[in-house]
Amino acid sequence: MTADWAHASIWLYDWAAERLPLLLDLSIRLFLILALAWALRLIARRAIRLIHAALRNRTDCIEDIKRIDTLVRVARYAASAVIAILAAGLALSALGISVAPLLATAGVAGIAIGFGAQTLVKDVFSGFFVLLENQIRVGDVVSVAGRDGAVEEVTLRYVRLRDYAGDVHFVPNGEITAVTSRSREFAYAVLDIGVHYRDNVDDLFDLMRTVAAGMREDERHASKMLDDIEIAGIQEWGASAVTLRARIKTLPLAQWEIRREFLRRLKARFDAAGHEIPYPQLTLSFARESGVAMVEQAGRLIAPGRADGPAASRRYAAAVGNS
Repeated sequence: MTADWAHASIWLYDWAAERLPLLLDLSIRLFLILALAWALRLIARRAIRLIHAALRNRTDCIEDIKRIDTLVRVARYAASAVIAILAAGLALSALGISVAPLLATAGVAGIAIGFGAQTLVKDVFSGFFVLLENQIRVGDVVSVAGRDGAVEEVTLRYVRLRDYAGDVHFVPNGEITAVTSRSREFAYAVLDIGVHYRDNVDDLFDLMRTVAAGMREDERHASKMLDDIEIAGIQEWGASAVTLRARIKTLPLAQWEIRREFLRRLKARFDAAGHEIPYPQLTLSFARESGVAMVEQAGRLIAPGRADGPAASRRYAAAVGNS
């Protein structure tokens, strides 16, 4: 028994003497790798925090601050993920495990996951650039992917809109190919006014300028109107009306209110001045031949003044009724 213990002790001593330096070296390597990863993570967080503070000090806009916070949060997660992956790879290499097969397997798995989740990846990348380029902000009124509404939330995955009827639309960022914003810096209240052909256009232009000037004197609307009315002129000759076009420069999101108020006041001025608002009309032209009024209807020439006038009138009424 004593001899067995002696042989076991000698074997354990020899094994420890042979393996201990390797274990110490491995422990030191792993410790250095973890310490380096921890230090890099602290440095990255510190740098991101300084950049975050510098960007927030440059703006007082709440929406810009929200966008900066979102981008900083994404950058912090991305930096932590990269550092963790690098540290894991170095640790496996120190343990003698080849990283190449793992990287190949991860590459194949990444391709498979990419094909399966390509829509999600597309949404995330598109959302990142939407936030980075400040294309959409909370509170904006925009048109994206065929949907219109006020922006209530912007994330890396989707944009949440609420339209005028109160319906909420979740638009994936990957479907956003073009953004139309109606609330950046200023807007225009575009006015298309239909008037009668017999009205004097220049007088109507003066009337429109008078209405716009009255709105600029009203304190309820003066602060929302950035300039006087800009009259473009005659836009179109319609079937029963002449369309006049003008626009008023307004604050963002005030264009609809200014347009409605202008049309309300212009309607009252039209009524007071006796200007008729046009509606669909039909004009009948009568051709005279040898002093007799001829009316062409349903392919026939009927002379109501002739001896067969009553019969002709009946044929005319029947033709109109069947047409």
